[in-house]
Amino acid sequence: MDHQRTPLFTALKKHAESNPVQFHIPGHKKGVGTDQEFRQFIGDNALSIDLINIAPLDDLHQPTGVIEEAQRLAADAFGADYTFFSVQGTSGAIMTMVMSICSPGDKIIVPRNVHKSIMSAIIFAGAKPVFISPARDANLGIDHGITTRSVKRALTKHPDAKAVLVINPTYYGICADLREIVELAHSFRVPVLVDEAHGVLIHFHDQLPMSAMEAGADMAATSVHKLGGSMTQSSILNLNVKNGYVNPQRVQTIISMLTTTSTSYILLASLDTSRRNLALNGHKIAEEAIRLANYARDAINEIPGLYCFGDDILGDEATFDYDPTKVTVHVRHLGITGYETENWLREHYNIEVELSDMYNILCLVTPGDTQDTVDILLAALRRLSEQYYNVNEAKELIVKIPEIPQLSLIPRDAFYGDTEVIPFRESAGRIIAEFIYVYPPGIPILLPGEVISQENIDYIMEHVEVGLPVKGPEDRSIQHIKVIVETEAIF
Repeated sequence: MDHQRTPLFTALKKHAESNPVQFHIPGHKKGVGTDQEFRQFIGDNALSIDLINIAPLDDLHQPTGVIEEAQRLAADAFGADYTFFSVQGTSGAIMTMVMSICSPGDKIIVPRNVHKSIMSAIIFAGAKPVFISPARDANLGIDHGITTRSVKRALTKHPDAKAVLVINPTYYGICADLREIVELAHSFRVPVLVDEAHGVLIHFHDQLPMSAMEAGADMAATSVHKLGGSMTQSSILNLNVKNGYVNPQRVQTIISMLTTTSTSYILLASLDTSRRNLALNGHKIAEEAIRLANYARDAINEIPGLYCFGDDILGDEATFDYDPTKVTVHVRHLGITGYETENWLREHYNIEVELSDMYNILCLVTPGDTQDTVDILLAALRRLSEQYYNVNEAKELIVKIPEIPQLSLIPRDAFYGDTEVIPFRESAGRIIAEFIYVYPPGIPILLPGEVISQENIDYIMEHVEVGLPVKGPEDRSIQHIKVIVETEAIF
């Protein structure tokens, strides 16, 4: 296919150049009706293509023209049979995957460290999650992915599962052997869904991990905006229908149900043009990002008190491969937390990192980086080391992640059940009716339907007390929590 072409973006420009008299939404009408400071900042070119699904521009909900053409080009670029554009972010694409496969009461095998969008989809679908514990890294204090052995145990115990969901790569860039997991699941006649939110570049360079489509997975939700150059909230859903587990018409129906009817053509155009850039230049831009990331990694490992994993992390079942553009900096030996490091970098160098946890910060090196931006990061980390190394006592690494709680109710039944609000510190033994998670990365600690343990309470309050971003409950202070009302026994 001719990847020089951008059918949607070209149609948008042509339409704007014709300067039509608009009697349709959006009401700003090419920016004339918007706030003038905002108009001046954004620019009339952008506002001129902030349009809706009028006939010349096709309709994302039932594409037959330039959007359909753009999606076919994207499918070719990403090695998929079908590709659907999402203006609801990768969360919308992930929800579509789960809800296209699962019906009420169906089991789905998922890692415990899934993104909250997956649990939201499980609630919407009324599905029952079968959790697999991810492999834990005792050196870094983080979770990796799930292993083939753990998937096999889950499938053997739950052969009636409707799907297996895999994170590939994880937020920190770690991959298990995805092809092996796919082949195993298919031997049980179970489809594989992949959260590929952090893997758009892996489609375009052989030094990066294997993509979901290449591994033979059935569906994959991929964030083009995270690393591939499109605008925030724009993502794609790739389908492989050759194995017969996925119905593309059903997927179109579900994604349409979850998508606004006022779809953003600016976001759609950014997907169209990013696909062109990746298809034509993806190998080159990925190679430069890899070079810069490895340069940063080598330099960080020369800084006293800091450590950045690379090839040395590989070798077991959970760490089959990794994405080197994810630069994880372990700061424990400086005697400070990752959260404190994030704040220090912001305050002293105006640097914003992707996330922080108790012991690490994560920096993404993308096609948007240059030698200068990486050198600024390195200068800041050297100064950080000078300030803290051999000054503070190194923190003891304690991986306190509690065991997966008992799931007593299907999450949807708990979420919509009869509830009451009680003090969180007094909630041990009760069934929670809302989420508690740390964002980023959005991994749940407690889910609706699970029994709260004292260990859960202590773990969450420790995160709150050190300032980590614990979110989810309606009470943002985490002082009170919604639990299922318990019916008193009759004597």
